[in-house]
Amino acid sequence: MKPTGNTILVTGGGSGIGAALAQRLHDAGNTVIVAGRRLEALREACAGRANMHAMALDIDSAAAIDAFAAALIAAHPALNVVLNNAGIMRFEALDTRRDLADAEATITTNLLGPIRLTNALVEHLAARPDAALINVTSGLAFVPLLSTPTYNATKAAMHSYTVALREELKGRVEVIELAPPAVQTGLTPGQENRPGYMPLAEFIDEVLSLLGQNPTPPEILVQRVRFLRDAEAEGRFDATLAQLNAFAAQALASQPG
Repeated sequence: MKPTGNTILVTGGGSGIGAALAQRLHDAGNTVIVAGRRLEALREACAGRANMHAMALDIDSAAAIDAFAAALIAAHPALNVVLNNAGIMRFEALDTRRDLADAEATITTNLLGPIRLTNALVEHLAARPDAALINVTSGLAFVPLLSTPTYNATKAAMHSYTVALREELKGRVEVIELAPPAVQTGLTPGQENRPGYMPLAEFIDEVLSLLGQNPTPPEILVQRVRFLRDAEAEGRFDATLAQLNAFAAQALASQPG
């Protein structure tokens, strides 16, 4: 991926990984558009930054995505990089009958959202020089956290979808997967300060270093996530599954409040 001089869309750009990445990419000399539901948060992320713009996007609505894509291209025809970052993570219990609203919302936001947005923008990207598409998945795509089953499943699906996109768009659009470990963000309640999770600034520093490599790796994997990404290949999947879920339970139990 070209490090500077891009016009970049970052979904879920009002907070967490999305906002931090958007600001650092802007610092590197890129025009950045942050998109999401909370326009006030997006504007805060852009505050004091020329060539950083906020656009409202309801990632759960197919019609809204199509309208957004048309408006985005009209306003920013130089768009050449899309970072599909928007996502939600909900805790679910699988051992009892329950309302599936959280599961269905997770699938809509985390899987249908980026598929629909990619579909709306793929022809534009394919016609642009130095085009890139970055899909944010998760280390949990490779080893699941038992308390977030639908989240894990959507990220595993996006991993597979990204592999297919990479092959289909080869030579036209560079397709990159960014798979974070557990990072201190507001993805779940209290996660910003959860013990043992990777500090956000440290994560962003390592991600930018990896993105700056030439050629850019097809998978952006900070060292902390390799424990999960490489578990199956290294023949330790079952042990890693147990370790991950024991760690998560301990981190939640030791969190103040």
